[in-house]
Amino acid sequence: MDRVKNKTGFDSVKTVLQKEAAEIQKLADHLNQDDVNQMLLLLNECNGKVITCGCGTSGAAAKKIAHTLNCINRPAFFLSPSDALHGGMGVLQKDDLIIFFSKGGHTVELESMIDSCKKKGIRTVLVTETEESNLAQKSDFLLKIKIDREPDAFNMLATASTLAVIALFDAMSITLANHNGYTKEEFLVIHPGGEVGERLFAQTGN
Repeated sequence: MDRVKNKTGFDSVKTVLQKEAAEIQKLADHLNQDDVNQMLLLLNECNGKVITCGCGTSGAAAKKIAHTLNCINRPAFFLSPSDALHGGMGVLQKDDLIIFFSKGGHTVELESMIDSCKKKGIRTVLVTETEESNLAQKSDFLLKIKIDREPDAFNMLATASTLAVIALFDAMSITLANHNGYTKEEFLVIHPGGEVGERLFAQTGN
């Protein structure tokens, strides 16, 4: 019985991975070229900081994306919506770009932030699945990232959709690094620690 359960569990895990991989592939096959190019332009030409913001699972994705941008020397950080609404928005300056992540597009905390961002003259981007929301209407730019279905039985756990968002921003970050001629020497300066730092040191001799 245990062997049957183990095999059933393994098959389930494999199926979920295949479903998630299929959603990423569909995203790549149906990307809007104009939207991606505009997002690349916004990231590359931002003269200030890139701030990412989201709640729950979207917030977790936003944190990871900010870290990846930092790793290519594009200054970024995650701003907690709860902190932002209690004075944290003082860190935002006119040349900054703020990217809101909200799968459904109706995150109350983000709706409360966007008017203040507008008053401060900060460019706003919304990454979402839906175009019909107050956030979408108020944002300067909307990047729609939509999958067909989450792999869980309820189609509710933000798993494949979160991977899709992270994967697209990973791809854009690597594209920007290549475009700007980002070198191993530059990477070593900001990432001297861990195995990555050791490999960079060995390869550059610095």
